[in-house]
Amino acid sequence: MITTILFDLDGTLLPIDTDNFIKEYMKLITVKLTPYVEPKKIPEYLMKSTYKMIQDKNPQKTNKEVFMEDFLSKVCCCEEEITHIFMSFYAKEFKKLKSCIKEYPEIREIFAILQNKNIDIVVATNPIFPEIAIKERLRWIDAHTLPFTLITSYENMHFCKPHVEYYEEILLKIDKKPEECLMVGNDVEEDLAARKAGIKTFLVKNFLINKNNAEYVSDYTGSYTDLVSFLKNF
Repeated sequence: MITTILFDLDGTLLPIDTDNFIKEYMKLITVKLTPYVEPKKIPEYLMKSTYKMIQDKNPQKTNKEVFMEDFLSKVCCCEEEITHIFMSFYAKEFKKLKSCIKEYPEIREIFAILQNKNIDIVVATNPIFPEIAIKERLRWIDAHTLPFTLITSYENMHFCKPHVEYYEEILLKIDKKPEECLMVGNDVEEDLAARKAGIKTFLVKNFLINKNNAEYVSDYTGSYTDLVSFLKNF
């Protein structure tokens, strides 16, 4: 019996074109970091350190620790200073990216259905951002005050998607068995990886990401509208 639903954020709970979002994000963060880092190098440094974080599977280091260690090796700032810069950015400039999202009324209906059914909700976004950034994105869909069981962030996770360890760590944190959970996402590689941990999946196709045009298997697939119908009846 499913008691918990894990939701991806970008392109799933948050109706957004991820590529466009990243492009606009890079523009804003470059302005913020320019006094401290050579502007032309900022996107490269951020992407390399993010990739390092995604690939790392050391259970002794949080994603934040991996990212900071790599990023600080490239720039002339101390950790305290760069952390302050990032936190200031997410508290102020980051909210401008709300203009990237699209309106889908089904999102609010999804939350209403699950609350009525007393289903636990996990925000299972790829934990490459700090919690402040994830909560700000939840604010854009009026979901920032919901009682989520867990919000994965780079502060509290040690693995990223598509590693199976990411999903196993979630199961440990929420004390659930795989058969009690369902993963809902839009990325073939990252979100369907939950099946490796024994978690069933629902692939949302409105903002489908299949970078390698790979063949895939999901327990359920459909649009936002199909997801609403599925949640009403499961």
